[in-house]
Amino acid sequence: MSNTSGAHILVFPFPAQGHIIPILDLSYHLAVRGLSITILVTPKNLPILNQLLSKCPSIQTLVLPFPKYPSLPPGVENVKDLPRETNAAFSMLHALGALHYPILQWFQSHPSPPTAIISDFFLGWTHSLACQLGIPRVVFATSGALPFATLNSLWRTMPKLPDPADVDASLSFPHIPHSPKYPWNQLSPIYRYYKEGDPVSEFIKEGMRANQVSWGIVFNSFSELEGEYLEHVRKDMEPAHVWAVGPLLPSGEVGHTERGGASSVPAGDVMSWLDECTEGSVVYVCFGSQVVLSRRQMEALADGLDASGARFVWSVKESTGGHAAGEYGVVPAGFEGRVAGRGLVIRGWAPQVAILGHRSIGSFLTHCGWNSVLEAIVAGVPMLTWPMTADQFINASLLVDQLGVASRVCEGAESVPDSIQLARTVTESVSSSWTQRTRAKELSRAAEGAVREGGSSYKYLDELVTELSELSVRPTDEKKT
Repeated sequence: MSNTSGAHILVFPFPAQGHIIPILDLSYHLAVRGLSITILVTPKNLPILNQLLSKCPSIQTLVLPFPKYPSLPPGVENVKDLPRETNAAFSMLHALGALHYPILQWFQSHPSPPTAIISDFFLGWTHSLACQLGIPRVVFATSGALPFATLNSLWRTMPKLPDPADVDASLSFPHIPHSPKYPWNQLSPIYRYYKEGDPVSEFIKEGMRANQVSWGIVFNSFSELEGEYLEHVRKDMEPAHVWAVGPLLPSGEVGHTERGGASSVPAGDVMSWLDECTEGSVVYVCFGSQVVLSRRQMEALADGLDASGARFVWSVKESTGGHAAGEYGVVPAGFEGRVAGRGLVIRGWAPQVAILGHRSIGSFLTHCGWNSVLEAIVAGVPMLTWPMTADQFINASLLVDQLGVASRVCEGAESVPDSIQLARTVTESVSSSWTQRTRAKELSRAAEGAVREGGSSYKYLDELVTELSELSVRPTDEKKT
């Protein structure tokens, strides 16, 4: 392990749970290797750092007011609290660009300012800020290498749908390994909703293209999982540095606590409930921090879990702004009574890493967000896929068609699963004979080996620390290269 000191790094997360948490885990690993870390957040996101700051008190914070923005509700500073409208997250992304000048002021007044910026790939505008400051910017990718490569291709070539009414038309990516092909409506909405000349769209396009010319990129992935796609990105973004340092997961007791907010069931009670279940008998159901299911989806899922006869833990996100009362995130009346003893419903945040790591978990019904995918891979838990948006369709295809660690159950944010078929699939997923289980265990061992001393991710992390440490002694012009 590298153990150096002196280099000061500014870390800037995008304010969404799935973006903040992995970059905080990266920050921890950088700090324990001797780097001086300052994390930039807005006031209402500061509590998310509590666990990290208590574990690693050397980490500093830069707390800046969230910029006022006309189309965002007052007081909202995190994507999880946004209204349901698709463009709300894009507005937040645009709003954060107003922090350029406050950050610049902070840098210019700091007695020992950072020698590099590590920022979320949604914050591409920080590349121009870094250039203005004469320091390099490193992209932190919250997706895997395959979706990142796909998104890079889209913003570089700007393809259009020949027939706007044919959203199922497929788009091919022949230059990416295995020449993947995806329906238009399964591509990232951050590209699909682009409107030429629109200020928000043009700001996003500029930021996405800035990612392609930044000094380096850090992936929360590992060579044994996405080797050929990581190699493609290295060639595609040359001469940029590319480090695959994942899976980035919490260490020690942090994984057994609530890191994302309030919960209706304390983490200790969840683990005690799981302790009473037999090995591999429980299906864990969770769709991340942003997805809120409609009433019809909730009913179909509840019916499927009920009919499966399997034990389950279901993490439910309740409705936020923009959801019609009683139509979203509501557990059907009487359901919890019917499944009492074999089903546990959690409203709010669930200690997902700890749940997936429990011996009783046999499968994971997931939206295929990248963090969830990695957490399941580390735990050796096979998956049932229900991708909703963003990179999730690409992740699901990777899991099912290439890695063989998952089965499909549904696709799309508006789709409603067949409860009878869902019940059959859930029952199969907690059986000892499910073929995906063997491959999931193999991939888990590969992930463990990657982060162990001498493993691929361990080496890349040490290399990243070394490169960042050397920046403090390089000439300014070289830093910007």
